[in-house]
Amino acid sequence: MRRQFRAVVAAALITMVLAGCGTPDGTDGDLSDDWRSMPPAQQFAAQAGLCHVSAEASSYLATYSPVDCAKTHLVETFHVGAFTGELAARPIPPKVGSAAMRVAFADCDKKAKEFVGGEWRGARLSMQVAPTSPAGWTGGSRWYRCDLFELDELRGADGGTDTAVQRSGSLRDAVRSGSALTYGCMNEDRWGWLRPAGCTAAHQYEYAGIWTAPDRSYDTAAKDTDSIHAACRTVIARYAKVPVDGKLRYRTGSSFRFPSADAWARGDHGVRCYYWSGGPKVTRSIAGGGTKALPIN
Repeated sequence: MRRQFRAVVAAALITMVLAGCGTPDGTDGDLSDDWRSMPPAQQFAAQAGLCHVSAEASSYLATYSPVDCAKTHLVETFHVGAFTGELAARPIPPKVGSAAMRVAFADCDKKAKEFVGGEWRGARLSMQVAPTSPAGWTGGSRWYRCDLFELDELRGADGGTDTAVQRSGSLRDAVRSGSALTYGCMNEDRWGWLRPAGCTAAHQYEYAGIWTAPDRSYDTAAKDTDSIHAACRTVIARYAKVPVDGKLRYRTGSSFRFPSADAWARGDHGVRCYYWSGGPKVTRSIAGGGTKALPIN
């Protein structure tokens, strides 16, 4: 009797439990399709418009600590590009300074001119390309950072160094605005460094433009001074608007500043060309001055 009574009670409890587990309103009773899907995994990627306190041309996540460009920094990332084609198919990222990085450097070079509003080499600036880290490359990242940085006031203008100096503020429109970083008229100090001078003040040098040297070894290119001077005279002639002919060498002297070895390896073959008055100092700019500014001497 007791067993039968217990069985009846148990059956009644099961019925009550099942009755309380009905499907709530607004659901279909299938919990397997109610979980929100996980977002897809994303690789770390650098961002343009940020600055960095480290000038190292690498993009390791562990050392990636960007700052606002209004704060003190060394380099500014103005563009982030992507490797494509055969370069993207490589098992490891191209090394900084290798020939494989030249494609990325050419892209950064174009973007840098747009960013600063003109030829960035016409200012006390340099540029580098920072590829993603090997670990990031293995994970599928193919981006590279384009970084601009300010050079030292003395050695930067003279082409003797390619080291970033601390600054604050963005370099956007630095050339377009004619900032103090841009090259103009200059004098050589007693140590041989080029120092800025007003073009209406007595001076002997004036920045005229860039000549892009052929792609060859750094030592070979830097030693070919006759070819560099001849090329720079052509740059000066176009700057002053005088004929490029056999009389040009009697109109102007020339000086140049070669890129540093590090900059050359990165792909910067831009030689800065300067007008040089081999005689008395002048007190006007030769820009667009024609034969009056550069008479035959």
